[in-house]
Amino acid sequence: MRIFSRYLIGILFAAPAAFAHFQVILPSVDVVDSSTGKTITLDLVFTHPMENGPVMEMGAPKRFDVLVRGEKQDLLPALKPVQVGGKTAYQSQYTVQGPGAHVFCLEPAPYWEPAEEKLIIHYTKVVVPAFGSWAGWDTMAGFPVEIEPLMRPFGLWTGNVFQGIVRKDGKPVPFATVEVEYLNADGAVKAPNDALVTQSIKTDAGGVFTYAMPRAGWWGFAALIDGDEKLPNPDGKPVDVELGALIWVKTVDMADK
Repeated sequence: MRIFSRYLIGILFAAPAAFAHFQVILPSVDVVDSSTGKTITLDLVFTHPMENGPVMEMGAPKRFDVLVRGEKQDLLPALKPVQVGGKTAYQSQYTVQGPGAHVFCLEPAPYWEPAEEKLIIHYTKVVVPAFGSWAGWDTMAGFPVEIEPLMRPFGLWTGNVFQGIVRKDGKPVPFATVEVEYLNADGAVKAPNDALVTQSIKTDAGGVFTYAMPRAGWWGFAALIDGDEKLPNPDGKPVDVELGALIWVKTVDMADK
């Protein structure tokens, strides 16, 4: 079942409290091979992943492309707006042309969060390998803020750690806050208390963070950094900007033969 279908069900039962915002960019498969076919469906939604909603309104993205084998392909023309819980999200399909790691990159429109009185821009990526080639899995998107993976962001068993460097303008960001959430799209996981909804860690002096993922599924890592310049809110007033560097990775359970 596609993620949008799950969200349409899940948001009916979503808790009203608001926690961390996460820009989601989720492919229909985490690895492309002969069993999956060549076409990937990509869902773009702005939400609270662990709480399974609510969904926030997305404006038209500024950038959406794929980087593979040293080339960039603009995917903005293929984006289609869809309604999820009465809010605008986006969906696209992409047909893989050959082997290699496909880095899907999204720059969404700034989102105005009145409760925090700031604009939010989450630069987001996900990496999908194709046909047995992992080449290019650490390709950088060139975002103002970005997570550089230090280990492959795919092919991870449940319990593996994920490491990355948080960069701003290409330079490591020491002691940056990185929020981590599980994509609880079917609502199967219930946090015993609010402290377990969003995990919060910090980078070290070199900008590196490490996190072990305890459950199979998609995990989002969001490094939150203050923007250097203010931008106008919907009323034209200059306000602070939260820049997010996001990457999504998937873990898989080991199974006996």
